[in-house]
Amino acid sequence: MLDRRFIRENPDVVREAARVKGVDLDVDGILALDRSVRSLQHALDTAQRERRELAGAFKTADPAGRERLRERSGALDTQLRETRDELETAGERLRDLLLRTPNIPWSGAPVGPDESANTVIRVWGERPAFDFTPIDHVELAEKRGWAEFERARNVSGERAYALAGQLVLLERAVHSYALDLLAHRDFRLVSVPSLVKREALVGTGFLPGHGEEIYELPADELFLAGTAEVALVGLHAGEMLSLRDLPLRYAGISPCFRREVGSAGRDVRGLLRVHQFEKVEQFVICEADEEQSARWHTELLDTAETVLQSLGLAYEVVECATGDMGLGKFRMNDINTWFPSLQRFRETHSCSTLHDWQARRANIRYKDAEGRVRFAHTLNNTAVATPRLLAAILENFQTADHHVRIPKVLRPYLGDRELI
Repeated sequence: MLDRRFIRENPDVVREAARVKGVDLDVDGILALDRSVRSLQHALDTAQRERRELAGAFKTADPAGRERLRERSGALDTQLRETRDELETAGERLRDLLLRTPNIPWSGAPVGPDESANTVIRVWGERPAFDFTPIDHVELAEKRGWAEFERARNVSGERAYALAGQLVLLERAVHSYALDLLAHRDFRLVSVPSLVKREALVGTGFLPGHGEEIYELPADELFLAGTAEVALVGLHAGEMLSLRDLPLRYAGISPCFRREVGSAGRDVRGLLRVHQFEKVEQFVICEADEEQSARWHTELLDTAETVLQSLGLAYEVVECATGDMGLGKFRMNDINTWFPSLQRFRETHSCSTLHDWQARRANIRYKDAEGRVRFAHTLNNTAVATPRLLAAILENFQTADHHVRIPKVLRPYLGDRELI
């Protein structure tokens, strides 16, 4: 959510942000509703002030004066009721538009309609060279009895899976390594709920506008979150944070759920695009300072790159285009990891800076050194997300006899085994 004053003073900037992000937004409608809300609020304040003055005058008025005051008070009561109703209606319409207003993107973001306009800013690592014909992660997992795909689909439908045997242990190892790394970097580890209220999704920006991507449980008025970010923002919604506690750094672990509507035909084989997965998410709340946000963006990106470098997986970092970064993002970098079966890089991490766009929605504030109330800045990035990262490990480290070499950083979590 953007500051209403900013929109009033910079309508063309907001229009341009909506254009480059591909958002159909009625900026003139926002401005008109903003004027209406401010006018109605002024009328309400004026009427309430007169109502208080009438109450004071009533005490000293004579009988005739009191009768006139009663008549005026009755008329004011009707006016106040009508003005409140008009203000509530206009305010709800304005809030709905504000919730759909995009953040202003970083000036360095490529301008384009979708991921086709993303630009690669660096590449790390060597792609594996096999002296045998490699197989993809689905065939490998099925050969070794490490996953059940057909049986899982009988239980849960398409894009379901069930990890088995040593692959379960490998998944636990990946998450344990990520949590240990983040704890060493002074992130607070939190296991968060995946069941969330509507307000938590509105506060993070997933609602309104993305309801078709989210699993809903109407009987309980709850939803299944697609990332720990939803709960991590919600933990501090409506709070006035202490400046001395900032920045807050979280490593949130949770199961995640996504409907993946509209992704038919897009790398849906096996473990690549599933409805349920496990993720460790990095999340930061910091002061409303662009330099601080930029530093944290760099650190969150570095943590994700450290994970992939430690695992020995080749990857590329891309600068996401305006049309690919989503409504609330100021800046977004994806990290794509190499998949031999696809012969291309595939997204495994996404690092985002949102400035105060998210905190305004969730009402997360603090008082700065001068005592001014400010909305905080928020950032997030994947640390690890399985099973997609497991698929990369299986494919990149497979052997000719269908074993998998374990990356050194994971071996302590697997009894120092070198192979599974």
